[in-house]
Amino acid sequence: MVKQQGIGTSHAKIILMGEHSVVYGQPAIAMPLPSVQLTVTITSRQDHQHIVRSRYFAGALDDLPAAMAGISKLINELISRFAGQDDGWDLTIESDLPAERGMGSSAASAVAIVRAFFDYYDEPLDRPLLLSLADIEEQVTHRSPSGLDAATVSSDDPLFYVKGRIGVPIAMDLHATLVIADTGVKGATKEAIMAVKHELVANHDDAQDHIVHLGQLVDDTRQLLRDNEVIKLGQAFDAAQQDLQALQVSDDALDHLIKVAKENGALGAKLTGGGRGGCMIALMQTAMGARRLASILLENGAHQIWLQPLDKRGND
Repeated sequence: MVKQQGIGTSHAKIILMGEHSVVYGQPAIAMPLPSVQLTVTITSRQDHQHIVRSRYFAGALDDLPAAMAGISKLINELISRFAGQDDGWDLTIESDLPAERGMGSSAASAVAIVRAFFDYYDEPLDRPLLLSLADIEEQVTHRSPSGLDAATVSSDDPLFYVKGRIGVPIAMDLHATLVIADTGVKGATKEAIMAVKHELVANHDDAQDHIVHLGQLVDDTRQLLRDNEVIKLGQAFDAAQQDLQALQVSDDALDHLIKVAKENGALGAKLTGGGRGGCMIALMQTAMGARRLASILLENGAHQIWLQPLDKRGND
């Protein structure tokens, strides 16, 4: 049954701990950011046109640009699945997520599109099917995706992840607030990956030590999240950032905002995602402190700020 309107939602994600080392078999922890939302709305229209509207493009589905090839393939797959070739609609993507900042923008779009189609056609959707369909888009956009992004942007819980395995939800009871700051520089993940590879050749033993240490910090973080060890988690952030700097994946813009955060009350701060631009995260004990730090970071060059409480009770 076709409804007049279908709605699908998702949210951003960040890598809390384990960037780059996850590529070499170490674990990582990814965290959903439900405060950074993406919504897809499908509204029926009288003609047979399929119109897509987003901040990057507005027009016919067939005219989607190459940069949205993954979305095009996914939508066409969903049209075929529901035999909806003659069902006219407007599909609108409204997103708070920045692109190319390591926050899962493409996966969030895919998850919300799938959910919107199943809502529009009033069909049930289980999680394995959701992730399988979202992977259609991710295979085009990211070639060989791990599946971690789609799993996290559709999850309410942090995920403990090892490459090649399914992410496992982990418990969190943390009375703190995370400040996420965008440097305004597009992340250069491929460059950062190559930098790590170079370090492993030029300084193998040291680089390998940093990678193993990052994996140990992930294991530690899993326990710290569960036990509300906020101070120790901040220390783990700082230690991870030192490893990431040694692996040559940070940059001046990230280092600057991290320094500002540490000078203004952050318990710990580090880059998140691929590095070489993109975002940093800072851990604050209280929501009030997080709001204050957000203002200071904006005054010191941050392009955009998001605040994510890490408990459901508030922490003022």
